[in-house]
Parts: sequence; structure tokens; C-alpha cells
Amino acid sequence: MTRVLITGINYAPEETGIAPYTTKLAEHLARQGYRVTTVTGMPHYPAWRVSDEYTGAATLRERRNGVDVERRWHYVPRTQSALRRGFYEGTFLLSGLSSLALPRPDAVIGIVPSLSGGLLARMAAARFGVPYGLVFQDLMGPAAEQSGMSGSGAVSAATRLAEGWAARGASAVGVIAEGMRPYVESLGVRPGLIRRVRNWTHVGEVTVEREAMRAWLGLPADALVCLHAGNMGHKQGLENVIECARLATAAAPGMLFAFVGDGNQRAMLEALAARHRLANVRFLPLQPEQLFPSVLAAADVLLVNQRGSVAEMSLPSKLTSYYAAGRPVVAAVAAGSETAREILWSSGGIVTAPDNPAALLAGLLRVANDAGLREHLAGSAERWSATVLSGAAALRSYEQLLASVLAAGRHGRVHTAGRRKPKRVTQAEDGRTEARGDRWAA
Repeated sequence: MTRVLITGINYAPEETGIAPYTTKLAEHLARQGYRVTTVTGMPHYPAWRVSDEYTGAATLRERRNGVDVERRWHYVPRTQSALRRGFYEGTFLLSGLSSLALPRPDAVIGIVPSLSGGLLARMAAARFGVPYGLVFQDLMGPAAEQSGMSGSGAVSAATRLAEGWAARGASAVGVIAEGMRPYVESLGVRPGLIRRVRNWTHVGEVTVEREAMRAWLGLPADALVCLHAGNMGHKQGLENVIECARLATAAAPGMLFAFVGDGNQRAMLEALAARHRLANVRFLPLQPEQLFPSVLAAADVLLVNQRGSVAEMSLPSKLTSYYAAGRPVVAAVAAGSETAREILWSSGGIVTAPDNPAALLAGLLRVANDAGLREHLAGSAERWSATVLSGAAALRSYEQLLASVLAAGRHGRVHTAGRRKPKRVTQAEDGRTEARGDRWAA
């Protein structure tokens, strides 16, 4: 049986960000007959606090949907700075080194970010004498430079050095956006080793009618709901949306702004909305996974907001869920950013200037007042989701990346599925234990 080790700090039960993609990749490989082990952190995103059921544990083992999950303690910063981020990365890297005592895999796949996930992948590959690959979900060097966090400029060069060390030894490097390719090449990775992989639409079907979901969320039935879902962090710069809401109180009194999710900037945003006494702003908690598609479909417009300094470093994972919802997207992002390119390619939304509340409001009003435009954007988003962002196509690209990593090994190994043992009936035959994950202290 082919053994694969995956290293990355985010994993289920986290429901937003990078975790759903790492989780589904691991589970897909397990279904293909690989023996998959994931070394990951304690669930903490997007709230940036460890989930209650995992608090206080140093190491945990779980069996989740066919994947062996090895969890390691790490520091979780409640507020972001370069120093805190460095401690976050360093503690996961140090605690993750215990994974070097696990059974020898045939290949290692590291997920970046976190940066420590990539570093750990190279160290594990060296320890076991096997090839490894990396998947860049974000670019950490540019992220440090562009984020605007306190102290970020001082650590950008060091981050780039560490990122380059992790990438240069890889047998294959996956990037989720073509705009990442030049930076990865600048790290010293040969162009032929870089592969485009895509994230995919991972949300389910709408299960609650629009009117019922609005009522359950406390959103007026007749409001034009502009909804942001997911992380409320520094990179998102959501104070721009709060200021847009303030302008809308006079210019568009029927417009309502809903923030669904969590993050280290949420308290600041709530305080800012309260200071301006904005009755057209609502903050809602992160919704259960099974309701999330219905929450998105209850909106009229879905928002993406990024600071203008954010360029090629990332492609927001929320876009895949947004497109599946069949709602037009309005994105206040830099014109040359990966987000802007993806939206223009898909025709699923419009792009407005970042850090400009008046421009964002103008874009929202344009969509609100043009029924034909709304229909075109929503239809394009749904078609993009069904074709380009299909899970089957995306996961094949990840399998191909893994195949090239395995082929780079000393024996040019290809995947051979293990023989399945006869199923043993237990008390937990109803499947609840497997779905929830068996957990025990290491």
C-alpha cells in the first residue's frame, strides 16, 4: 500500500479557509487506496482560538473518514503581528517534528500556508529519504510584505528565505493561481516542476428556502443583502465595508450588510459599526456546514474585500463557495490581483477599487439596479462552479501532482492500492464514530 504523509496546520473540523481543501484531498486519496496520515494543528480558524474540545491537549490522534490525523499543539495568536505569527509558525514546526517518528511514508505533501507545513514536509522527506511536494495556497513572503501587519516588513525577507528552502527541494510544486508562478520560480524552483492545481466548490446544496433562511438569520425580507462570509482578518480590510455601509444609510437605505463568520478583527469591526450606529450592519456567527449554502443563497450580493496591498499572494477560498451559490459577486480588490483575474475570467462578478468605500457602494448600486447584469453574473458564476471548479477535475490535478512526486523517488514508485480487509462489525456500526472521528491522547 502506498503511504502518504500530509503536513499543514489547518484541517477539519475547521470549515472555512484552507482546511476543507486539505481535508477533502486527504479523504479522496484514502478512498483511492492510499494510506494517508495528516500532521496538523488544533482546530482554531477562523476564530483564532482553539476549539473547546481540543483545548489543553498537547497531542491527539484521530481517525477521520479513513485518514489518520495526528494533531500537535501550537500557539494561537488572538491578534496578529509579525512576532505572534512567527511564534505560531515556530511552535507548530517544533511540535510537528514528533511526526518524524511515524511510520515511513512513500511521499510527503506539504500545504503552505502555514509556512511550517512546508518546512515540516521537507524535513520529514529528508528524515525518511522520500520525495515530497508542496501546494501553495498562499504565498507567505508576499503576504508578509503586503499584509500591513505590525512588523511585517522586517520579516518578509526571512520568510522568503524559509519559503525558498522549503520549495527548492520539492519534486513538484502546486500553485492554485497562475499569478503565483513567477514568485515560485524566483524562489529557485525549476519551471517544469510547477503545476497548476485548483481549489474546488466544496459546499453542498441549498436545503432551506430563501425566505425561511432570511427569517432565521433575522434579515429583512425586502432588504438588498450584501453578505461577506468567512474570515474577518487584517488582510480582508473590512473597515472599508463598514464605511461603505455608513455611506449607504443615505444613498441606499434599503441596503443591508451582513458579516457571517469570525476572525481577529471582528470585535474591532463590531465596535466601529456601533460607533457609527449603523442599523444596516449585522454580525452573524459562523454557520453550520450544512446550512452554509443556504446562507449564501439568502443574500442578493456576495462581497469580497481585500486591502489594496494584497496582489498575487492569494486567491480567497470563499470564491468557490460564492460561485456555487449562484449570486453575483462584487469584489473590492486590486485590479492586478489574483482575485480580480479570477472574477474577470469567470464573468461571475465585478471588480471595484480597493480601500474606496464610495467605489464599492457604486459597484453595489450598479448590480442592484440592473436586473440583466445580476442574471448574467449569477449564471456565469454557476457555470464556472459546475465546470472549472468541479471537485472531480480539481482532485485529479492533485492526484497527478502526487504521482509526479512518487515517480521522483529512488524506485520511481507508482500508487498501488492495498487490499481491503473484511469489515468487522462493531458497536459503532452506524458510522457515527467514523464521521465524528475517533480521538485519543497520544
